[in-house]
Amino acid sequence: MPHGDGVLPRWAVTRWLVECAGEVPAEIRPSLVQGLYGSLPIFLGGVFNTILVSSIVATRLPKPAFLLWAVLEVGLAALRLPLLIKGTRAAKSGGRAHIDLYILAAVCWAASVGYGCFITVLSGDWLAATLVVLSAAAMTGGVAFRNFAAPRLVTTMILLSLGPCAIAGVISGELIMLATAFQIPMYIYAMTHAAYRLNAMLVQTMRSERENGRRARHDTLTGLLNRAGLEEVVARRAGTTTGATLFYIDLDGFKAINDRLGHAAGDQLLVEVSDLMRQVTPATDVVARMGGDEFVILADETDAATARQTGQRLIDTLSSTSFLLNETAVTVGASVGIAIKSDAQSDFSTLLLEADRALYDAKLKGRSCAVLAPVTSPNLYLAADQGLDVQSSRSAAC
Repeated sequence: MPHGDGVLPRWAVTRWLVECAGEVPAEIRPSLVQGLYGSLPIFLGGVFNTILVSSIVATRLPKPAFLLWAVLEVGLAALRLPLLIKGTRAAKSGGRAHIDLYILAAVCWAASVGYGCFITVLSGDWLAATLVVLSAAAMTGGVAFRNFAAPRLVTTMILLSLGPCAIAGVISGELIMLATAFQIPMYIYAMTHAAYRLNAMLVQTMRSERENGRRARHDTLTGLLNRAGLEEVVARRAGTTTGATLFYIDLDGFKAINDRLGHAAGDQLLVEVSDLMRQVTPATDVVARMGGDEFVILADETDAATARQTGQRLIDTLSSTSFLLNETAVTVGASVGIAIKSDAQSDFSTLLLEADRALYDAKLKGRSCAVLAPVTSPNLYLAADQGLDVQSSRSAAC
């Protein structure tokens, strides 16, 4: 399911009902709310059960209060089921779900169950009361299981479902029913506690999945995207744009610094270079580390002249910046290979290959050089693979 604010409640009271205890990352909240649409069989089982029980009691005790309960159950089922179906579809498509109405209908259903318990216990028909109260207690298990992504909602629904049972037991006039004043609050506490525990486990699992996913897509040293993360970004952009400019950057002189000052200093240099690249590139550009001292910047499509100017500006910025490592000031240069993708048929691997070849040319030309590859074309790669001369179609700014 896609994540987005479209699934989150808008009303203050419904927002409060779905909030969890403790800090929950914003990226996780939509997924938690989407979980309220799950477990359709449990939902259908609960709806069928309450309609059946209320109908049986209304048949046994055909009084207005019981007939009203049966009508309420049928009406709420007719409201909740379409909201559930539409909400599930909206969550999958990323559209706006009627989550506020869905939550409100769920709370009303719980109140209807509590109403049925209250009037049945006070009726003095203990066979009917046994059926209704047992049914309500069973329903709370489904409530806790379906909705533990929102433990406040679980607590509210269980209180509304079983709370009236305890009140009716106390005022029923039956001494033995006073036990419900102790049993039901303890049961409500136990179910609520279980919902909060399940919620904490779910949030922790989702946090771990999110962190593992982040680690899989990011370089552990610099925090930049790695190749897998870059490919994911490219895949997401594929449907929105066909053009792109890719800068493949290799640091000149990094190995010498790494050998002279040690690997720790080399790592620090890579981190500082990464920070510098983030600062000098527009927010719309994507910066990634491909491994070692090689970086990639993926930008929007541009013309050849602008691409060469950008590549040279990257070189000038890096070479003019002094980095302090182990109290030693050092500078590094950079060689840049540039490839422009304007052909919708060219894929990311092709673009990366052409930029890599342009980078190789830049190294051959003496480093601190930006080489622009020709516009990506399948024929060009075929020629390169056959060993033909394609260097004449490249342009350099050295």
